[in-house]
Amino acid sequence: MVKPARYLVLFSILFFVGCAAGNRHQTTDTVLMVSPDDFAYNPQTAVSNVFQHKDAPASEAARLAMAEFDAVVEKMEKEKIRVLRVRSREDVKTPDAVFPNNWFSTHRGKTGTAIVVYPMATPNRRDEIRVDLLESTLRHSGIDLSEVIDLSGYARQGKALEGTGAMVFDRIHKVAFVSLSPRADRAVLEAFCARLGYRPVIFHSYDRNALIYHTNVMMSVGADFAVICSESIKDPNEKQMVLDELKGLGKRIVEISPAQMGRMCGNVLELRTTDGKPVIIMSETAHAAFTPDQKAILAGSGALLPFRIPTIEHIGGGSIRCMVAEIFH
Repeated sequence: MVKPARYLVLFSILFFVGCAAGNRHQTTDTVLMVSPDDFAYNPQTAVSNVFQHKDAPASEAARLAMAEFDAVVEKMEKEKIRVLRVRSREDVKTPDAVFPNNWFSTHRGKTGTAIVVYPMATPNRRDEIRVDLLESTLRHSGIDLSEVIDLSGYARQGKALEGTGAMVFDRIHKVAFVSLSPRADRAVLEAFCARLGYRPVIFHSYDRNALIYHTNVMMSVGADFAVICSESIKDPNEKQMVLDELKGLGKRIVEISPAQMGRMCGNVLELRTTDGKPVIIMSETAHAAFTPDQKAILAGSGALLPFRIPTIEHIGGGSIRCMVAEIFH
């Protein structure tokens, strides 16, 4: 007969093994980052991104952004996150190249890593797409590739779906949370979900009266938590539907205010180190804006890793999550 204390020990072991398995399905220890060689205010994307600001000459912005980028890479590697670093294109200007998660995502397949390539909303962001370089970089890093699913042709129809900016994944349960916008088209989303076996959760969110351009501005999903500015979802039925979905997936919900959303608190990401420890990356801006109670909840899921990227955030309109493209292998 097994004693109750032994049942407790066995339950604890199974619980932590289950949590670790869930974390492995949701997170990766490897990211790809693109250096901001031509970083600048991008007037093409500023039409739908109210987080961008034109405050500095392009040369000064690029210099400051590169220094921030180098420091991010150094800190990530020090914290045992594997970084695959590539340069921006040299033949054409790509001011937003530092945000590669928008033009591709990777997914674990049965025979290797699958790459999905996305349609971008603006011409100079379409110039960022370099599938050949991506494939060679991953293969050179010892990552086996299974297939490339190219959805970028939808851009010719005026339709966009900007990767893990437009979609926030619960990879464990294969759910894609999507706030529709000019950068997140329903038809392309349905094509993605049909091909990858994801279930879409579709809604609309707003910063004041403007549609939020990327879902990952207002929410993030980890293995066992979700950060969300539900106040940005104006339709009460949509809001309740999204919250019910998150609760049904077993997420501990960290509600953030619109002001915190503006401080990039929604743009955080759970990764793990090469020795398997969960971490949650965020900018120093976001870290300073989270309350102590919110930080305590997040710290229960992983160590908090803040990065100083004020130029990239203020001029580029994206934060740390946007700077890393997860490589699942």
